[in-house]
Amino acid sequence: MLAGCAAPGSGDVASNPQTTTTVSTSNARSMAPLAFDSHLSAVPADRPAQPAQSLSDAEPITAGPNIGNFEQNGKASWYGRMFHGRKTASGEKFNMNAMTAAHRTLPLASWVRVTNEANHKTVVVKINDRGPYVRGRVIDLSYAAAAVLGMRGAGTQKVKIEGLTQQEARAAREEQAQSLADDNVN
Repeated sequence: MLAGCAAPGSGDVASNPQTTTTVSTSNARSMAPLAFDSHLSAVPADRPAQPAQSLSDAEPITAGPNIGNFEQNGKASWYGRMFHGRKTASGEKFNMNAMTAAHRTLPLASWVRVTNEANHKTVVVKINDRGPYVRGRVIDLSYAAAAVLGMRGAGTQKVKIEGLTQQEARAAREEQAQSLADDNVN
């Protein structure tokens, strides 16, 4: 194993022509100029210290995309375990047990109501990813959302997608959470 660190003229084998005639680094050194102090002049000047900002001081995000006039019909599919924990287009980690979905064009962080046209069950989901990437499909639902719609076994289902305003989304999420809690009690 060969290891070491050398600077020009520090006694390395190549800088002493009497020790060897086969090793030469003169060409290599001419291609890689040494510039040890090139960034020292770029050190920022002293500035008065500003108070550190904390996320605990951040204002909550209350406004989001308003897609209240959006409607679309088409085929939905769902995705789950294989993508669980991977990063979504929004930067969040995909959680197959959360009420989320992927759509090709709707703004990330927007909310939609998805209705299964076969059984008329509905679910409210947050758009946090892009897709589906299969022709003929308009939305990819999380495993949990697909379960609420009763479409896990079928894999795909015809659905109606309705965009929600932020106020509508808040009210629908609260109603959905209460409904899911009631279902778990019974």
